[in-house]
Amino acid sequence: MADITLKLDTRTLTGRHAAKLRKQGIVPSVVYGGKAKPVSTQSSTIDAVKVVRAAGKHTPVHLTVDGKKRLAIIKSIDVSPVKRTVRHIAFHTIKQNETITTEVPIILTGIGESLAERAGLVVLQAIEKLEVKAIPANLPESIELSILELETTDDKLTFADLKLPEGVEFADNEQDTDLVIANVYEPSALQSANDAAGGDAEDESDVEAENGGDSPQDSQAEETKPGGKQQDEPKQSNVDANK
Repeated sequence: MADITLKLDTRTLTGRHAAKLRKQGIVPSVVYGGKAKPVSTQSSTIDAVKVVRAAGKHTPVHLTVDGKKRLAIIKSIDVSPVKRTVRHIAFHTIKQNETITTEVPIILTGIGESLAERAGLVVLQAIEKLEVKAIPANLPESIELSILELETTDDKLTFADLKLPEGVEFADNEQDTDLVIANVYEPSALQSANDAAGGDAEDESDVEAENGGDSPQDSQAEETKPGGKQQDEPKQSNVDANK
């Protein structure tokens, strides 16, 4: 895969004033990591969205910030819950020879061709991401896992079935290899489970009234917080000030 690149300019508008940039087709961002202070940056919406789609939160991005080159990964992407547009990106700088921890997607291969599916059964994926550690050059875009040999409802795929590429390790040295990634089900059993869940569901209006209206977007707020294990991070107040 070709290197993913993005040119960033330093940004003077921060906080609530950054909304003006979005109206002009610009996405505000911040670059942080190591001992350097967070830098408020910006890029065109078109370029930013292309990079987000290509890199996700696991592929290194080659940044150019006012002429200076940096290597980084995307740590958080703030997306509008209504328009689904990218509102802010946080980049965490990394080094080529530094081991980093990040999540990569688990991709099931052989969908529709497994012995189980040919027999009318259903294969469902329970875990879609895996946290790994490696140097940037060894980070895979995804980890593939074949379901072709799944045949009966007794069969399953676990972390023990994963084959990590050379130079890639589980982020947790004590990773539970018995965790199930994919199961095989009878369609009738799934339908019964769905019917049972639907029957127990509360009326949405009752739930809202009970909680006093719409709840805060906690998950969205978490997305905007830089984080990650075994990585240097700025104080949250510093990052928020640079949004």
